[in-house]
Amino acid sequence: MPQPVHPHAPTPTAGASTFDAVLLVNLGTPEAPTAEGVSRYLLEFLSDRRVVQLPALLWQPILRLAVLPLRAKRVAGLYAGIWMDGGSPLLVHTRDLARAVAERLPGARVVHAMRYGQPSMARELDALRDAGARRVLVLPLYPQYSTTTTASVDDVAGRAPVATRVIEDYHVDPAWAAAVAASIRAAWAQEGRGERLMFSFHGIPQRLVDAGDPYQQQCYASTRAIAQALDIPVDEIVVTFQSRFGRERWLQPYTDATLRALATEGVKRVDVVCPGFAVDCLETLEEIALQNAELFREHGGEALRYVPCLNAQPAHADALAALARRTLDGWDGAGG
Repeated sequence: MPQPVHPHAPTPTAGASTFDAVLLVNLGTPEAPTAEGVSRYLLEFLSDRRVVQLPALLWQPILRLAVLPLRAKRVAGLYAGIWMDGGSPLLVHTRDLARAVAERLPGARVVHAMRYGQPSMARELDALRDAGARRVLVLPLYPQYSTTTTASVDDVAGRAPVATRVIEDYHVDPAWAAAVAASIRAAWAQEGRGERLMFSFHGIPQRLVDAGDPYQQQCYASTRAIAQALDIPVDEIVVTFQSRFGRERWLQPYTDATLRALATEGVKRVDVVCPGFAVDCLETLEEIALQNAELFREHGGEALRYVPCLNAQPAHADALAALARRTLDGWDGAGG
Protein backbone atom coordinates (compact mmCIF):
# COMPACT_ATOMS: atom_id res chain seq x y z
CA MET A 1 0.00 0.00 0.00
CA PRO A 2 1.17 3.59 -0.53
CA GLN A 3 3.07 5.08 2.40
CA PRO A 4 1.44 8.18 3.91
CA VAL A 5 3.82 11.12 4.08
CA HIS A 6 3.14 13.90 6.57
CA PRO A 7 5.53 16.71 5.58
CA HIS A 8 5.24 18.92 8.64
CA ALA A 9 8.25 21.18 8.90
CA PRO A 10 10.42 19.97 11.78
CA THR A 11 11.28 22.49 14.46
CA PRO A 12 14.20 21.00 16.40
CA THR A 13 15.64 22.58 19.48
CA ALA A 14 18.00 25.39 18.60
CA GLY A 15 21.57 24.18 18.21
CA ALA A 16 20.65 20.51 18.02
CA SER A 17 22.10 18.42 15.22
CA THR A 18 19.49 16.83 12.99
CA PHE A 19 19.07 13.11 12.39
CA ASP A 20 16.69 10.54 10.94
CA ALA A 21 14.63 8.49 13.36
CA VAL A 22 12.79 5.19 13.15
CA LEU A 23 9.86 4.72 15.51
CA LEU A 24 8.68 1.14 16.06
CA VAL A 25 5.06 1.27 17.21
CA ASN A 26 3.14 -1.56 18.83
CA LEU A 27 -0.47 -1.67 19.98
CA GLY A 28 -0.06 -1.13 23.69
CA THR A 29 -0.16 -2.69 27.13
CA PRO A 30 -1.12 -1.91 30.72
CA GLU A 31 1.63 -0.50 32.89
CA ALA A 32 0.85 -3.03 35.63
CA PRO A 33 -1.09 -6.32 35.85
CA THR A 34 -3.74 -4.75 38.07
CA ALA A 35 -7.40 -3.92 37.57
CA GLU A 36 -6.56 -0.22 37.71
CA GLY A 37 -3.76 -0.54 35.17
CA VAL A 38 -5.82 -2.65 32.80
CA SER A 39 -8.84 -0.35 33.12
CA ARG A 40 -6.76 2.70 32.27
CA TYR A 41 -5.27 0.97 29.23
CA LEU A 42 -8.58 -0.43 27.98
CA LEU A 43 -10.27 2.94 28.37
CA GLU A 44 -7.79 4.53 25.98
CA PHE A 45 -7.76 1.58 23.59
CA LEU A 46 -11.52 1.04 23.40
CA SER A 47 -12.23 4.78 23.13
CA ASP A 48 -10.49 4.95 19.74
CA ARG A 49 -13.09 5.20 17.00
CA ARG A 50 -10.82 3.09 14.81
CA VAL A 51 -11.28 0.24 17.29
CA VAL A 52 -14.93 0.61 18.27
CA GLN A 53 -16.95 2.40 15.64
CA LEU A 54 -19.92 3.46 17.73
CA PRO A 55 -21.07 6.98 18.62
CA ALA A 56 -19.30 8.12 21.77
CA LEU A 57 -22.56 9.10 23.46
CA LEU A 58 -23.75 5.51 23.08
CA TRP A 59 -20.46 3.65 23.64
CA GLN A 60 -18.79 5.55 26.49
CA PRO A 61 -21.47 4.77 29.13
CA ILE A 62 -21.37 1.10 28.12
CA LEU A 63 -17.59 1.07 28.20
CA ARG A 64 -17.22 2.82 31.56
CA LEU A 65 -20.17 1.30 33.39
CA ALA A 66 -20.23 -2.24 32.03
CA VAL A 67 -17.21 -3.29 29.96
CA LEU A 68 -14.40 -1.99 32.17
CA PRO A 69 -15.86 -3.11 35.53
CA LEU A 70 -16.53 -6.58 34.15
CA ARG A 71 -13.29 -7.08 32.22
CA ALA A 72 -10.53 -5.21 34.03
CA LYS A 73 -10.11 -7.54 37.02
CA ARG A 74 -10.33 -10.70 34.91
CA VAL A 75 -7.89 -9.42 32.28
CA ALA A 76 -5.51 -8.25 35.00
CA GLY A 77 -5.36 -11.82 36.27
CA LEU A 78 -4.46 -13.04 32.78
CA TYR A 79 -1.68 -10.48 32.50
CA ALA A 80 -0.36 -11.45 35.93
CA GLY A 81 0.12 -15.00 34.68
CA ILE A 82 2.52 -13.93 31.91
CA TRP A 83 4.09 -10.76 33.38
CA MET A 84 7.87 -10.46 33.06
CA ASP A 85 10.45 -8.74 35.26
CA GLY A 86 10.68 -5.81 32.87
CA GLY A 87 6.94 -5.42 32.32
CA SER A 88 4.43 -7.05 30.02
CA PRO A 89 5.84 -9.39 27.35
CA LEU A 90 4.69 -7.04 24.59
CA LEU A 91 6.61 -4.14 26.11
CA VAL A 92 9.73 -6.17 26.92
CA HIS A 93 9.96 -7.77 23.49
CA THR A 94 9.17 -4.54 21.64
CA ARG A 95 11.89 -2.73 23.57
CA ASP A 96 14.38 -5.51 22.84
CA LEU A 97 13.43 -5.53 19.17
CA ALA A 98 13.96 -1.77 18.90
CA ARG A 99 17.41 -2.16 20.40
CA ALA A 100 18.26 -4.92 17.96
CA VAL A 101 17.06 -2.86 14.99
CA ALA A 102 19.06 0.13 16.27
CA GLU A 103 22.24 -1.96 16.16
CA ARG A 104 21.58 -2.52 12.46
CA LEU A 105 20.82 1.14 11.64
CA PRO A 106 23.80 3.09 12.93
CA GLY A 107 22.83 6.14 10.91
CA ALA A 108 19.41 6.55 12.53
CA ARG A 109 17.98 6.87 16.01
CA VAL A 110 15.63 3.94 16.70
CA VAL A 111 13.06 4.10 19.50
CA HIS A 112 9.81 2.32 20.35
CA ALA A 113 6.37 3.47 21.38
CA MET A 114 2.84 2.25 21.99
CA ARG A 115 -0.28 3.46 20.24
CA TYR A 116 -2.12 3.08 23.55
CA GLY A 117 -0.42 3.29 26.91
CA GLN A 118 3.24 4.02 27.58
CA PRO A 119 5.61 4.98 26.10
CA SER A 120 3.11 7.14 24.22
CA MET A 121 3.54 7.39 20.46
CA ALA A 122 2.55 11.07 20.42
CA ARG A 123 5.01 11.93 23.17
CA GLU A 124 7.84 10.01 21.51
CA LEU A 125 7.24 11.95 18.30
CA ASP A 126 7.37 15.22 20.26
CA ALA A 127 10.58 14.11 21.97
CA LEU A 128 12.22 13.17 18.67
CA ARG A 129 11.30 16.56 17.23
CA ASP A 130 12.74 18.33 20.28
CA ALA A 131 15.92 16.26 20.06
CA GLY A 132 16.51 17.32 16.46
CA ALA A 133 14.88 14.71 14.24
CA ARG A 134 14.40 16.10 10.76
CA ARG A 135 12.04 13.26 9.85
CA VAL A 136 10.66 10.11 11.46
CA LEU A 137 9.98 6.82 9.74
CA VAL A 138 7.10 5.15 11.60
CA LEU A 139 7.06 1.36 11.46
CA PRO A 140 3.90 -0.14 12.98
CA LEU A 141 4.64 -3.66 14.17
CA TYR A 142 1.61 -5.03 12.32
CA PRO A 143 2.72 -7.07 9.30
CA GLN A 144 -0.78 -6.83 7.80
CA TYR A 145 -2.60 -3.52 7.34
CA SER A 146 -5.97 -2.92 8.96
CA THR A 147 -8.11 0.14 9.51
CA THR A 148 -8.34 -0.99 13.16
CA THR A 149 -4.59 -0.86 13.78
CA THR A 150 -2.28 0.71 11.18
CA ALA A 151 -4.74 3.46 10.28
CA SER A 152 -4.85 4.56 13.91
CA VAL A 153 -1.05 4.84 13.96
CA ASP A 154 -1.28 6.91 10.80
CA ASP A 155 -3.79 9.21 12.53
CA VAL A 156 -1.21 10.05 15.21
CA ALA A 157 1.64 10.37 12.71
CA GLY A 158 -0.46 12.84 10.75
CA ARG A 159 -0.64 15.14 13.78
CA ALA A 160 3.08 14.96 14.56
CA PRO A 161 5.15 18.18 14.67
CA VAL A 162 7.81 16.58 12.45
CA ALA A 163 7.88 15.10 8.96
CA THR A 164 6.79 11.46 9.11
CA ARG A 165 6.35 8.55 6.75
CA VAL A 166 4.44 5.41 7.76
CA ILE A 167 5.25 1.91 6.51
CA GLU A 168 1.74 0.60 5.94
CA ASP A 169 2.52 -3.13 5.96
CA TYR A 170 5.18 -5.73 5.26
CA HIS A 171 2.93 -8.77 4.90
CA VAL A 172 4.83 -10.36 1.99
CA ASP A 173 8.30 -9.01 2.68
CA PRO A 174 10.61 -11.89 1.69
CA ALA A 175 13.03 -11.49 4.61
CA TRP A 176 10.18 -11.35 7.13
CA ALA A 177 8.44 -14.40 5.61
CA ALA A 178 11.75 -16.28 5.62
CA ALA A 179 12.26 -15.44 9.30
CA VAL A 180 8.80 -16.79 10.22
CA ALA A 181 9.45 -19.92 8.16
CA ALA A 182 12.81 -20.43 9.86
CA SER A 183 11.18 -20.22 13.30
CA ILE A 184 8.71 -22.94 12.29
CA ARG A 185 11.48 -25.17 10.93
CA ALA A 186 13.44 -24.69 14.15
CA ALA A 187 10.44 -25.87 16.18
CA TRP A 188 10.03 -28.91 13.93
CA ALA A 189 13.73 -29.72 14.25
CA GLN A 190 13.42 -29.83 18.04
CA GLU A 191 10.27 -31.90 18.53
CA GLY A 192 9.08 -33.08 15.14
CA ARG A 193 6.15 -31.84 13.13
CA GLY A 194 2.57 -31.82 14.36
CA GLU A 195 -0.28 -33.29 12.38
CA ARG A 196 -1.54 -29.80 11.52
CA LEU A 197 0.14 -26.43 11.10
CA MET A 198 -2.21 -23.59 12.08
CA PHE A 199 -1.70 -19.89 11.40
CA SER A 200 -3.83 -17.93 13.86
CA PHE A 201 -4.27 -14.25 13.00
CA HIS A 202 -6.00 -11.66 15.15
CA GLY A 203 -9.60 -11.25 14.03
CA ILE A 204 -11.54 -8.15 13.03
CA PRO A 205 -15.28 -7.70 12.40
CA GLN A 206 -16.41 -9.17 9.07
CA ARG A 207 -18.23 -5.93 8.23
CA LEU A 208 -14.90 -4.09 8.02
CA VAL A 209 -13.60 -6.49 5.39
CA ASP A 210 -16.90 -6.21 3.55
CA ALA A 211 -16.37 -2.45 3.55
CA GLY A 212 -12.92 -2.77 1.97
CA ASP A 213 -10.42 -3.38 4.77
CA PRO A 214 -7.58 -5.39 3.11
CA TYR A 215 -6.59 -7.21 6.29
CA GLN A 216 -8.03 -10.65 5.49
CA GLN A 217 -6.57 -10.61 2.00
CA GLN A 218 -3.15 -9.70 3.40
CA CYS A 219 -3.35 -12.48 6.00
CA TYR A 220 -3.85 -15.00 3.21
CA ALA A 221 -1.05 -13.42 1.19
CA SER A 222 1.26 -13.72 4.22
CA THR A 223 0.30 -17.38 4.51
CA ARG A 224 1.24 -18.01 0.89
CA ALA A 225 4.56 -16.19 1.29
CA ILE A 226 5.50 -18.15 4.42
CA ALA A 227 4.39 -21.43 2.86
CA GLN A 228 6.64 -20.71 -0.10
CA ALA A 229 9.54 -19.95 2.23
CA LEU A 230 8.81 -23.21 4.08
CA ASP A 231 8.61 -25.03 0.74
CA ILE A 232 5.30 -26.65 1.61
CA PRO A 233 1.93 -26.45 -0.19
CA VAL A 234 -0.24 -23.66 1.16
CA ASP A 235 -3.10 -26.13 1.65
CA GLU A 236 -1.06 -27.81 4.41
CA ILE A 237 -1.69 -24.72 6.56
CA VAL A 238 -4.93 -24.13 8.47
CA VAL A 239 -5.70 -20.39 8.66
CA THR A 240 -7.89 -19.16 11.52
CA PHE A 241 -8.74 -15.94 13.37
CA GLN A 242 -8.69 -15.38 17.12
CA SER A 243 -9.52 -12.83 19.83
CA ARG A 244 -13.03 -11.89 18.76
CA PHE A 245 -14.87 -9.41 20.96
CA GLY A 246 -18.60 -8.77 21.21
CA ARG A 247 -21.49 -10.53 19.54
CA GLU A 248 -21.14 -9.55 15.89
CA ARG A 249 -19.63 -11.81 13.25
CA TRP A 250 -15.86 -11.64 12.98
CA LEU A 251 -13.52 -13.19 10.43
CA GLN A 252 -13.86 -16.97 10.31
CA PRO A 253 -12.94 -19.73 10.84
CA TYR A 254 -12.42 -19.03 14.53
CA THR A 255 -9.27 -20.44 16.12
CA ASP A 256 -10.94 -21.96 19.16
CA ALA A 257 -13.77 -23.59 17.18
CA THR A 258 -11.28 -25.03 14.68
CA LEU A 259 -9.09 -26.50 17.41
CA ARG A 260 -12.15 -28.04 19.03
CA ALA A 261 -13.17 -29.58 15.72
CA LEU A 262 -9.67 -30.92 14.98
CA ALA A 263 -9.47 -32.59 18.39
CA THR A 264 -12.91 -34.12 17.95
CA GLU A 265 -11.83 -35.48 14.55
CA GLY A 266 -8.91 -37.30 16.16
CA VAL A 267 -6.01 -34.93 15.50
CA LYS A 268 -3.59 -35.28 18.40
CA ARG A 269 -0.79 -32.77 17.75
CA VAL A 270 -1.12 -29.24 16.37
CA ASP A 271 1.52 -26.59 15.80
CA VAL A 272 0.24 -23.01 16.05
CA VAL A 273 2.06 -19.87 14.89
CA CYS A 274 0.73 -16.30 14.91
CA PRO A 275 2.22 -14.37 11.95
CA GLY A 276 0.11 -11.30 12.59
CA PHE A 277 1.95 -10.56 15.83
CA ALA A 278 5.49 -9.20 15.73
CA VAL A 279 6.17 -10.02 19.37
CA ASP A 280 4.57 -12.21 21.99
CA CYS A 281 1.77 -10.75 24.06
CA LEU A 282 -1.39 -11.67 25.95
CA GLU A 283 -3.09 -12.94 22.79
CA THR A 284 -0.29 -15.40 22.02
CA LEU A 285 1.12 -16.44 25.40
CA GLU A 286 -2.17 -16.65 27.27
CA GLU A 287 -4.95 -17.05 24.70
CA ILE A 288 -3.13 -19.48 22.39
CA ALA A 289 -0.42 -21.18 24.44
CA LEU A 290 -2.58 -21.61 27.56
CA GLN A 291 -6.32 -21.23 26.93
CA ASN A 292 -6.50 -22.80 23.49
CA ALA A 293 -3.99 -25.50 24.38
CA GLU A 294 -6.24 -26.50 27.28
CA LEU A 295 -9.31 -26.39 25.03
CA PHE A 296 -7.59 -28.67 22.52
CA ARG A 297 -6.73 -31.20 25.23
CA GLU A 298 -10.23 -31.07 26.72
CA HIS A 299 -11.69 -32.24 23.41
CA GLY A 300 -9.28 -35.11 22.84
CA GLY A 301 -6.09 -33.53 21.54
CA GLU A 302 -2.77 -34.33 23.16
CA ALA A 303 -0.49 -31.37 22.48
CA LEU A 304 -0.77 -27.87 21.09
CA ARG A 305 2.73 -26.56 20.47
CA TYR A 306 2.87 -22.80 20.19
CA VAL A 307 5.70 -21.49 17.99
CA PRO A 308 6.77 -18.18 19.57
CA CYS A 309 6.67 -14.88 17.72
CA LEU A 310 9.88 -13.62 16.15
CA ASN A 311 10.38 -11.14 19.02
CA ALA A 312 13.97 -9.81 18.93
CA GLN A 313 15.43 -12.70 16.94
CA PRO A 314 18.33 -11.58 14.70
CA ALA A 315 16.49 -12.53 11.52
CA HIS A 316 13.52 -10.38 12.57
CA ALA A 317 15.69 -7.40 13.39
CA ASP A 318 17.55 -7.89 10.09
CA ALA A 319 14.29 -7.87 8.14
CA LEU A 320 12.86 -4.76 9.81
CA ALA A 321 16.15 -2.87 9.61
CA ALA A 322 16.44 -3.64 5.90
CA LEU A 323 12.84 -2.53 5.37
CA ALA A 324 13.48 0.72 7.21
CA ARG A 325 16.69 1.36 5.30
CA ARG A 326 15.00 0.83 1.94
CA THR A 327 12.19 3.16 2.89
CA LEU A 328 14.55 5.86 4.13
CA ASP A 329 16.58 5.59 0.95
CA GLY A 330 13.39 5.84 -1.11
CA TRP A 331 12.35 8.88 0.91
CA ASP A 332 15.66 10.49 -0.07
CA GLY A 333 15.06 9.59 -3.71
CA ALA A 334 11.59 11.09 -3.63
CA GLY A 335 12.97 14.34 -2.27
CA GLY A 336 10.88 14.15 0.92
